[in-house]
Amino acid sequence: MTEKDFIPQENLNYPKKGKVAYKAPSNIALVKYWGKKENQIPANPSVSFTLDACATRTTLTYHQKEDKSDFSFDLFFEGKPKEDFKPKIETFLKRIESYLPYLREYHFTIETSNSFPHSSGIASSASGMAALALCLLEIEKEATVNQDSEFFNKKASFLARLGSGSACRSIKGNLVQWGKHEGLENSTDLFGVNYPNKVNNVFKSFHDTILLVHKGQKTVSSTVGHNLMNGHPYAASRFVHAHTNLAALEAVFANGDLNQFINIVESEALTLHAMMMSSTPYFILMMPNTLNIINAIWTYRKKTQIPVCFTLDAGANVHVLYPESYSKEVIAFIKTELVQYCENGHYICDKVGNGAKKIELK
Repeated sequence: MTEKDFIPQENLNYPKKGKVAYKAPSNIALVKYWGKKENQIPANPSVSFTLDACATRTTLTYHQKEDKSDFSFDLFFEGKPKEDFKPKIETFLKRIESYLPYLREYHFTIETSNSFPHSSGIASSASGMAALALCLLEIEKEATVNQDSEFFNKKASFLARLGSGSACRSIKGNLVQWGKHEGLENSTDLFGVNYPNKVNNVFKSFHDTILLVHKGQKTVSSTVGHNLMNGHPYAASRFVHAHTNLAALEAVFANGDLNQFINIVESEALTLHAMMMSSTPYFILMMPNTLNIINAIWTYRKKTQIPVCFTLDAGANVHVLYPESYSKEVIAFIKTELVQYCENGHYICDKVGNGAKKIELK
C-alpha cells in the first residue's frame, strides 16, 4: 500500500453531527524505534507488546459548522481545558487533512484522559494519538457503506503514526511490528502490522509491571530525542543493530526462548538510553532509582533463575516483564524489594492486551 490508498476516492455523505469514543492502549517496544525521517517515517523497525491497563480514553463530539476556513476544536484533558496540548493537535490535523478531507467542516470537542501519568515515559502520546485517530476516522466510517475492518485498522494506524510514530503500534495487538524489515511479510513504514510469524504462547500472556520512578514531565521530550539522532555518531550502527535484533527475535518468539528474549530486550533498553547519553547535546532520562531497580532485577534473576527482565521507554520508569506463570513470585519481589524505589510507592500492574476498543456510548 501507498499513502494514496488512504485518500478517499469518492464523495461521501458525512454525518452532520455525532459523538464517538475509543479506548486505545499504550505499548512497550521490545526493539526500540529511535530516530525518524520526514513524515514520521522510522529510521529503524520496531516491535512492541500492546498493553492493556495503560490506556487513553478519548470522546469526540462533533458538529458541522459554517466557517470551513480553519480547524476548530476544544480540548479537555482530565476534565480541564488543556491549551498547551492544542498546538500538537493542530499539527496532527494538518498532517492528516489530505486523508480526512472533512476535518475543517466540523467543530470538535475532544475529551481525553489517561489511566497513567502523562509525559513520564509510558508512551502517553502513543495511546492518545491512537485514540484520537480512531475517533476522527469513525466519521469516515459512518459515511462509508461496508468499510472493510482491516482497511479501517490500517488507516487508523497510518493516521496515528502522523501524530506520534509509536501510536501506530497501539491500534491492534498483541505483538505489533512497525517499519520495513526484510524477512517480515507485509512490514511497512506506513503503519503497524500484527507480527506475522509464529509466536509462542508464553508471549501472548506476558505481564508488564511499570514501576513509576518519576511521574513528572521528562526533561527532554521524545520529539527532541528523535531529532538528535540526525547526525548522531552512532546512528548508522544503531539502525543496523535494530534490524539484527528484530531478525533474532523471530526464533525467540517462535520457540519461547526466554533467556535470549531477556538478552535482546534488556540490551535494546540500554542501547536506547546510550543513544541519548551520546547525543549532541547529551542528556540522561534515567534516575538513580532506575539503576537501583535494574541492579535488583539482575540480582534476583541470578539468585532465583526466574525469567524476569526490564525494559525502558524514553523516561525513568522501569517496565518489569515476566511470564504469567511467574506472576506471584515477581509481584512479591516487587512489593518487598522494588517498591521502595518508586515515587510514593506507586506502580501499575499491566499485561499484554489486544488493542484499541470502541466505547459504546449511552
